[in-house]
Amino acid sequence: MRLRWKVLLLAAVPLLLAMAAVAWTVRQQSDQLAQAQIAAVQPILLQARKDELAHFVRVGLRAIAYLVDQKGDVVAAQQQALALLRRMDFDEDSYFFVYDRNGNSLMHPRLPQLEGRSQWELRDAAGGLTIQQLVARAEGGGGFVDYPWNRPSTHRVERKLGYVEFIPAWGWVVGTGLYLDHLQETQALISGSTAAAIVQTRNQILLIALAALLLVAGGGFALNLVEQRAADARLRAMAQKVVLSQEAERSRVSRELHDGISQWLASVKFVFESALVQVQRGNPDAPSTLRNGLELMQGVMRDVRRISHDLRPTLLDDVGLAGAVAQIAREFGERTGIAVDAQVDTLPVLPDAVATAMFRVLQEALGNVERHAQARKVVLHLHFQDKGLHLVLRDDGRGFDVQASQRQVREGLGLTHMRERIATLGGQFSLQSEPGATVLTAYLPPEALTL
Repeated sequence: MRLRWKVLLLAAVPLLLAMAAVAWTVRQQSDQLAQAQIAAVQPILLQARKDELAHFVRVGLRAIAYLVDQKGDVVAAQQQALALLRRMDFDEDSYFFVYDRNGNSLMHPRLPQLEGRSQWELRDAAGGLTIQQLVARAEGGGGFVDYPWNRPSTHRVERKLGYVEFIPAWGWVVGTGLYLDHLQETQALISGSTAAAIVQTRNQILLIALAALLLVAGGGFALNLVEQRAADARLRAMAQKVVLSQEAERSRVSRELHDGISQWLASVKFVFESALVQVQRGNPDAPSTLRNGLELMQGVMRDVRRISHDLRPTLLDDVGLAGAVAQIAREFGERTGIAVDAQVDTLPVLPDAVATAMFRVLQEALGNVERHAQARKVVLHLHFQDKGLHLVLRDDGRGFDVQASQRQVREGLGLTHMRERIATLGGQFSLQSEPGATVLTAYLPPEALTL
């Protein structure tokens, strides 16, 4: 998976998980809030309904109080009172009912077929004696009774809350009631409004998550575009440096061949031609001239080996990386007079690319020390362990500005090329410098060391 997708996923997945957790938490808290609201509101509504029922019954009793108190024809007064209560209904399911103390129905506006009949033994589905409960509560000073009753508007048995009071003078039980589905409707209304709020909150969270995800994606793509352009620019710069490096190397080899080898060979040619003339003339100096020619030829061979060594270090093929590092460190000390403390571990057989990269990095680093550092001592460590191959080079020279050096376009294998050699193999390269201490570190992981 490409790095940019990994970064995008690392940014988007936690965001989505956080939004899902927030949505779930909001849902849980909303449900708990709805339950708390219902628990808080239901007693208040129930009490309000009770007060309303008690008020209605007292209004009805006051309306017929003058008939109860009057003297004369009691039967006529009772009929007039029943007629008055019959007209005092509120809606289809709210009305007055009247029973005597023996459970006979005296007035029922919605169920007139019950009038004149005894309901004393009427039982509900659970076996409760409904009318006897109403009579007992009325004779006990009045109050509320929760009982099931056939609802006129639906013709279904539903829970009803009734309030009854007793008229001692006539032995009447007068009451009214309301069905408790009003409380259920209120509860459903609260639950519905809470559910709607949850949906709205969830939609808002989803919109926020979507906007955040789009921002993350947009930022990721923008970052990817910027990084892509920067990478392209680095690749172009690197390609240019490679071309310049190749041209510089060719120019160097050309100069070496023209100014060095070619001149040496010309000198050797002249010496041997002179020796040939001397031999032909019988000159006794011919052997000395031939010896001079051989010495010149040996110099040519040394230069050829040096140029060949610069192009491809044969030491790596002959003695391996450990031996090559030890030898180049020894030759560096003998050539420059700088003290070299070299500690090289015994190394396993390494891939050619690894050995060449480490050798070239060390070769370029020692060359930089010789040309620029003005150091008196160099400490070189090449260690191998389970965690990989480590090269550490420290000198006590004057130091330099690493950042400024990295910004400069240089010919040959400079700091950038050293860094690129190690990075190409999946390793790490670092360089720290200050007056009196410059430390170069190159590290290759175990996976880069496999053949």
